[in-house]
Amino acid sequence: MSRVSKPYEIVERALELSTTDGLVVIADEHSSANLRWAGNALTTNGVTRGRTLTVIATVDGAKGTASGVVSRSAVTADDLEPLVRAAEAAARGACPAEDAQPLVSGVPSSPDFTDAPAETGSEVFADFAPALGDAFARARAGGRELYGFANHELNSTYLGTSTGLRLRHDQPTGTLELNAKSPDRTRSAWAGRSTRDFKDVDPAALDAELAQRLRWAERRIELPAGRYETLLPPTAVADLLIYQLWSSTARDAVEGRTVFSKPGGGTRLGETLAPLPLTLRSDPHAPGLESSPFVIAHSSGDSGSVFDNGLPLAPTDWVREGRLERLTTTRHTAALTGLPVSPAIDNLVLDGGGERSLEEMVAATTGRALLLTCLWYIREVDPATLLLTGLTRDGVYLVEDGEVVGEVNNFRFNESPVDLLSRASEAGRTEKTLPREWGDWFTRAAMPALRIPDFNMSSVSQGV
Repeated sequence: MSRVSKPYEIVERALELSTTDGLVVIADEHSSANLRWAGNALTTNGVTRGRTLTVIATVDGAKGTASGVVSRSAVTADDLEPLVRAAEAAARGACPAEDAQPLVSGVPSSPDFTDAPAETGSEVFADFAPALGDAFARARAGGRELYGFANHELNSTYLGTSTGLRLRHDQPTGTLELNAKSPDRTRSAWAGRSTRDFKDVDPAALDAELAQRLRWAERRIELPAGRYETLLPPTAVADLLIYQLWSSTARDAVEGRTVFSKPGGGTRLGETLAPLPLTLRSDPHAPGLESSPFVIAHSSGDSGSVFDNGLPLAPTDWVREGRLERLTTTRHTAALTGLPVSPAIDNLVLDGGGERSLEEMVAATTGRALLLTCLWYIREVDPATLLLTGLTRDGVYLVEDGEVVGEVNNFRFNESPVDLLSRASEAGRTEKTLPREWGDWFTRAAMPALRIPDFNMSSVSQGV
């Protein structure tokens, strides 16, 4: 074993090796455990471990500060000096960085910075796996097949800088996706959950939900494209609003390139986007959705800057009571736009004050409406309006006078999440959810179901 093997020792030694004006070192210790199943039986399981080290060197020159970023996996003590030198060489060979700022300083050190990294393993499924086995038995007896996977990751990030920062954050991320199919594969239903530890996931409840959806699908109804009153479940709302958040950079809005740009110049900050009292917010300390309380940036881009590493994060309202309150900024883009510093945060919550569950919203429906399961293959059509297109998947159901009467065909939709907020007539109870489309990149979300009076199903799709 290398004489320098602990993550904090790797960080400290890399900082000692620096010969440039500034250095940021990020050590990510990663572990994961997973289960996969098909046809009501486990197929594979596994556990992995890994380390990635990112070194960001900065060089102050006559024309400004340049940065160089190098990342490598499985780093040991023998790899450190070549890695640091590579980052320094990259910085010396680079043009001045547009987003250059003084490295963050003055943030109190994490008390557990020198502790061993947190790790996950198969024990995270100790209660979940037997319950999943019981769900297999019920599904088999009920004539349906369960497919899916459960994944749990734990990432311990150690951040050290030449300005004295010594910060550490442990991030657990758990996801479950469960798909039920009829034996002839003509009917399919999906459910997903986000979790920190799998203690709040109930396979029996999920199986019961999927069994009901398969029963609904026994009656098939063909509908044409058009505008329909539509109930968007929390997972679909999350997918749409996550994309809205990703598109809410202040600089792009000020430069007139997004839906948040004001005609004639400036931004739409302060405008009312929704008549309902909707608040879209991020909070690193949100219960059950906890995320890093400081900036962790392995590279610079539209919504993040390596110079901001270690910058403390605070609860932020992006939309407050229906009004556009904040756009995302780095320290650099905040200075450019004259707006407050509002870095992106790795969770998203929509509160609308509603108390009804999705089931209660279905029961309260008068006339006809569509009930969606989830959205997928979402793509941007027009950034000026944030018009998105995508497909429905794994079940669209027809609701008539408060009852689900059958499954209808899938659709392609064309909608803007900003427009949807302005037209929503009801928001249900906010609950934790797993985005279907963006679940590989963004899992920490809590959303209500939304009732949209005229959701645009632009064409019929043959997707499943």
